Amino acid sequence: MDDLTRDFYEERRRKWRRSAFWRGVFVTLGVFVLLGVLGAFLGGGPRFGDHIAHVDLQGVIYDDPILDKALKDVEENDNAKALILTISSPGGTTVGSEAVFERLRKISEKKPIVSVLGEVAASGGYIAAIGTDHIIARGNTITGSIGVIIEYPDVTDMLTKLGITMQTIRSSDIKGGPSPFRKSTPEARAAEKALIDESYDWFRGLVEERRGLSGDALDNVADGRVFTGRLALELGLIDAIGGFDDATVYLESLDSVEAELPVDTYALEYEDSGFFGPVGKFLLKNGTLERISGQTGPRLYSIAK
Repeated sequence: MDDLTRDFYEERRRKWRRSAFWRGVFVTLGVFVLLGVLGAFLGGGPRFGDHIAHVDLQGVIYDDPILDKALKDVEENDNAKALILTISSPGGTTVGSEAVFERLRKISEKKPIVSVLGEVAASGGYIAAIGTDHIIARGNTITGSIGVIIEYPDVTDMLTKLGITMQTIRSSDIKGGPSPFRKSTPEARAAEKALIDESYDWFRGLVEERRGLSGDALDNVADGRVFTGRLALELGLIDAIGGFDDATVYLESLDSVEAELPVDTYALEYEDSGFFGPVGKFLLKNGTLERISGQTGPRLYSIAK
């Protein structure tokens, strides 16, 4: 065999080996994907079959697109026959709480929802709870706190001692308030109070509508105080004392939900940002970020204090 023929066959063998390698890679990947899909489907993977969805709402509530996406996934998934919402939250912004409430009411048009309250589900956390069809709490759960608050620091005395003055040009005395750098005027406080009162009327109206309370019964629970789960049950703020298992029992008692459906948790997938991802999670968990971000501008809070 001459050199030219030998090189020709050698080059063909090399091409065949390369193509065989990549065929093997693609076949292997295809097998793994197929096995994964079949395993999830045949093994009862809940996303591929009827299931009860579970979403966990924790911490201070803000206008959160990731939480909203998880709830919207539940709403649009026909295989999700019901939703269990676990809540451990002291409250949050009125906008964030409103967004959760409205999404839950949309879900409720298609499938039943039950909420399970943890250690604390107050103010904005309670707004989320009344967005569901049935509320379960532990006997010692802290809930209620039906009210609205806005807070900001006043550092004017400290600035005076340091000889620092803030120069501000405003179109009116109300513009740009509240501010930690100047004393609030009676006119500004009146404007802030009107804002609080309007949001409080909205919150109170939700409780009246969703819990069927009015008159003295509503007045007794809507003054900002918190209640244990046992008191909340007596006052009509919740429906039952219990936990997660009681939520599944309640759902299975409904004609629209089959017995013994698997529960699938819809995880909230927040992205890490390198080193600062874990640091941010730690600060968020310990409340530091909320305290810092709360000073970046006026926000209405419906939060347990």
